[in-house]
Amino acid sequence: MPTRRLPPLRALEAFMRTVRLGSARAAAEEIGLSPSALSRRITNLEEFVGKKLFTRARQSMQLTDEGQAFYEAVNPHLESLARAVESQSDNISLLRLRLGVLPLFGSQRLFPRLGELRKRHPLLHIDIDTGPHLEDRVGDTLDAAIILSRGPASGLHAVRLDHNLVHAICSKEIANSVGDDLQGEGLPKQTFLIHNELPESFVAWKKAHDLDELDPAAIDHYDSGQLMLEAAAQGLGIAIMHDDHMRRAQDNRLTDLSNKQVESPYSYWFVCKPTALESRPVRLFHDWLVRAGL
Repeated sequence: MPTRRLPPLRALEAFMRTVRLGSARAAAEEIGLSPSALSRRITNLEEFVGKKLFTRARQSMQLTDEGQAFYEAVNPHLESLARAVESQSDNISLLRLRLGVLPLFGSQRLFPRLGELRKRHPLLHIDIDTGPHLEDRVGDTLDAAIILSRGPASGLHAVRLDHNLVHAICSKEIANSVGDDLQGEGLPKQTFLIHNELPESFVAWKKAHDLDELDPAAIDHYDSGQLMLEAAAQGLGIAIMHDDHMRRAQDNRLTDLSNKQVESPYSYWFVCKPTALESRPVRLFHDWLVRAGL
């Protein structure tokens, strides 16, 4: 059987890096090429496949529809090839990812699914960091992070993982004492539990319920969503949190004060430096996270 002609592998590398980094200049710097040399490699690949993969305008390169289709067709096979080589090699060491994660996201959404990732990539191991200021430490002490934010800082590669609704979550006893009329006398007597880094959630909830002038008995601040849920279940106050947090907790001690749909100012995001996607541990986790739809 005749051997198939392989595509120019260096040109394929130039193409894949340009797509993943979203910048020809960044891809050229990663590979150690001049922009013109990188462009020539991609031109060689285009000649090999007989398709225009990028449109070029001045110094920018935009993926064409055929280029997008080519990337989606080729990328899974390259990952399969990498896994096959890893499985047959005695020289491949562990792949290490330093990941920042908020504890509640980790316990409710990430850890129940990490077994799938381990089966798919047994050499990938993750150091978990739940410390403060995760976004600020990306690219320094962290390779990537999952944050809860109104929008990540510019300069980061960011993938929005969800959209959420703000709910007032409390024990059934507190809900009964407040009653159905949130404009009544019961609500101002209550303590509200607010996350230090998510103050706008309470503002959005009050506005949606025409309670801008609400002056509660107290506002207690927390830096842990897990502890907020437990405090609410113990009757210590009304936690302003996402509906997803309550649903995933599956705690029958908890209920919601209102069914009104209040859009949250905050969402979960995966963030990393754009160049970090060329690190195999970051890319493997990123691709799995997006496909898993956590």
